Amino acid sequence: MNKVLKSILWVLFLSLILLGVPRLSGMIANLFDYQATDPDGAYAWISVRHMFQALIFVIFIVVLNIFKPLEYGFGWGNKEVGKKYVLSFTVIFCAGSFVSHLLTILTSSFQQFPYPLTASNIIGQLSFQLLLSGPSEELIFRAFAITMLGIVIKNRGFNGKASAANIIAAVIFGLAHMSFSFAPFAVVYNPFQVVMATVLGLFYGDCYEKSKSMYYPMMMHSISNIVMVGLTIIATFILSR
Repeated sequence: MNKVLKSILWVLFLSLILLGVPRLSGMIANLFDYQATDPDGAYAWISVRHMFQALIFVIFIVVLNIFKPLEYGFGWGNKEVGKKYVLSFTVIFCAGSFVSHLLTILTSSFQQFPYPLTASNIIGQLSFQLLLSGPSEELIFRAFAITMLGIVIKNRGFNGKASAANIIAAVIFGLAHMSFSFAPFAVVYNPFQVVMATVLGLFYGDCYEKSKSMYYPMMMHSISNIVMVGLTIIATFILSR
């Protein structure tokens, strides 16, 4: 019973950190004025937030390693496994994304790119997805989260195919794609986005654990975002003509 309670409290504590730091980073990002560089709000604010949240977790890791050195995946690990995972994921995800975009267009449920199709908005958004989204979020939700969860939680799920730490980290990653407000209390989320983030999180985590490196999940994450946003931009441009 004590072990179960300890695990629950540990998950709740880490969830608070994993969900709280990005919110804090958003508050820090709010302190800056982006009107001159990004008047449409397409990339600057979210880029600053991701830089700050990554910096905070890097500080956490450095400080924690003073007391308890752990492997977070700062290295290329098993290159053969990592490369194979990234390549397979890219091919399957690209094909699936193309089909899903085509279906949304045919069923009139396609959601257009939410910003004006200017060069700065397109370059800024794609640069964020390529350089910051994957590295920042995988550092947090795979390298830090799975490592910390694994200290206490050793079980495996899905008939032993995935560690409980990976599953929990993926669920928290899905929750991170929900918006919360407390005055008044409200929860805003896109069910498809939350489920998609959770499922992708499982694959990112599986790659992280098998390759022993955070770099391959970072690539996968950035590639998936680039593909989704890129296809959305292309489709929006074609449909708006």
